[in-house]
This record gives sequence, C-alpha cells and structure tokens, in this order.
Amino acid sequence: MADKFAVIGLGQFGSAICKKLSEKGAEVIAIDIDGDKVEEIKEHVAYAVQLDSTDLRALQSQNISEMDAVVVSIGQNFEGMLLTTVKLMELGVKRLIARAQGETQRKILEKMGVTEILSPEEEVGKNVAERLMNPSMLMCVQLPDNYEIVEIAAPKNIVGRTIEDIGLLPKYRLNIVTLIERINDEPHIKGVPMPDVVIQENDELVVFGLTKDVERFIDING
Repeated sequence: MADKFAVIGLGQFGSAICKKLSEKGAEVIAIDIDGDKVEEIKEHVAYAVQLDSTDLRALQSQNISEMDAVVVSIGQNFEGMLLTTVKLMELGVKRLIARAQGETQRKILEKMGVTEILSPEEEVGKNVAERLMNPSMLMCVQLPDNYEIVEIAAPKNIVGRTIEDIGLLPKYRLNIVTLIERINDEPHIKGVPMPDVVIQENDELVVFGLTKDVERFIDING
C-alpha cells in the first residue's frame, strides 16, 4: 500500500514536495485555499482540494488524521499556518511537519510542540519529499546525474558490525563519506572511517551514490 501524505499550501515549495512524492509512488492530497493553485497541481497528485485549512471540519472531511504525514507549507500567511498547525495537532495526525520562515517563527512552532520544522532557505522541496518517504534519512543533497549525498540514521541491523562486514560498496555500490555521532544532540564527525570501524547505536552514516542505490539500501535495512 502506498504511503499517504497531505501537503497544505501549494506555493513553489509545497508544489515541489507534492510532485516529488507522487513521482516516488506516494498517494498525495494537495490542499490550498487558492483554487488556481489547486488547478495547477491536480494533474500531479492523487487528489487536489480547495479548502480553508484553519477549518477543523474541512480537514476532517479529507480524513487528514489517517495520513502517514502532513506537511504545512503555507508561506505568506503565518497566522493561517499557526491555526492550521493547531487544528492538525487537535486531530492527532501521525506526523506533522511545519514550515517556518525565520528564527522567530521557528521558536513559536517549537513552543507549540512541533518537532519537525522546515526552513525553505535550508531545504529544497524535493529533498523534503525524500525525507518523508524515508524517515531514516536525515539529510539529502542531490547532485547531477542522479547522484546524491545522504545522512542516514544507522539501521538497527548494522549496529555492532564493521564497515567491511556491512559491505556498502560491493553490495550496494555506496561509499561511506564519514560517520557522525550525536552527543546531547550535538553532531561529532568521526572522520574518514576505516574498514574495521564498528557502527554504534547513535551513529549516522553519510553516504554517496546513485539515488536508486541509496533507496535500495534503505528499503532493505530501514
């Protein structure tokens, strides 16, 4: 069964997320109060709906609480974004990702209890889509010719094994760039890892390779 996502706010950022998620086989419901934006995106998603996302009943009519994740990408109307976020929290959505423009907005969202906050200046819509489809992916930098560098939380089944034993290069055609250990939420780069380095529970892998090979590694080990 395909993953189900709702994207609320169909500016350039939200539309890019919708298109990328759809390309990756997800079922996407695209929502905006602007009918023109809904028309523009409808051919790229499973459902496109014009509604006021600050209206609880309107959200309930679309079974929003059943989505695997909801992205609030309303950019210009911060009050509308906050009200929408509050309504989604009332509905108890499984995973909520909200967009902040600037540090003040980020702090307000954090005070509200939102743990996944996007900054468009730091994120690209298609990269956000990658993270939504693959929750273990913490960072993604897409490069020309379908290559990418990604930061991945170490899957449980490779913890305690050496890099040589995991066989990233021969099995998956991926190269480990470095390992990152988080101590009190602060990242500490371990440098260039040798084949005999053992993967620890809190490690994050920074790997380089083709998008399809990264996805295969995550599908098998995620």
